[in-house]
Amino acid sequence: MGVAIRTADTGDRELIVGLLDAAFQDDPVSRWVFPGAEHRRTTHPGLMAAFTDLVLAEGRVDVTEDGRACALWLSVPAGGGGHDSEEAAGDDGPAQVRAAVDPGNERVELIGRLTAGIHPSDRAHAYLWMIGVAPEHQGEGLGTALIASALDRCDREGLPAYLEASNARSRKLYERLGFELTDRPLDLPDGPRMWPMWREPRA
Repeated sequence: MGVAIRTADTGDRELIVGLLDAAFQDDPVSRWVFPGAEHRRTTHPGLMAAFTDLVLAEGRVDVTEDGRACALWLSVPAGGGGHDSEEAAGDDGPAQVRAAVDPGNERVELIGRLTAGIHPSDRAHAYLWMIGVAPEHQGEGLGTALIASALDRCDREGLPAYLEASNARSRKLYERLGFELTDRPLDLPDGPRMWPMWREPRA
């Protein structure tokens, strides 16, 4: 039986924030941005809320009908350069996000600048910013179904797709879905590795 998927709206905001917070609390990149466990528990939801608000306003959020998983997508035009908070929040998006979420934490800003710096800019593409699956339902194929649905749209439109994998397990999933590594990984300062990945549309 297939997974029912719909497009989220602002009424789904708290659901999306909760899914992303739970899914990424122990992710290597989130642990690098917020190294203190207690601080991460209290501050991480605010960052996920900022991301959710930006994508609800500027992009598309797909969510499973059962509310167990969501995927945040942005459309990036050719020559778009940076992405996510830098593009969607204005000329100095990463600094604005830092000021709103955790002013004393320079890594909140740095992660936005570093990922924007490696983002492909020569071709229009769909950008998978984040995908979150409730921890107790990970491994059930929900993330695969969400991404596959969006990739079907990309294939129909002849549009490439791009993402940054934040851990080795997700990287393997993306490789199975046709993504390939681009250039070299991004090694965060004194932190984990991220893998920029690209997928050409399929006929």
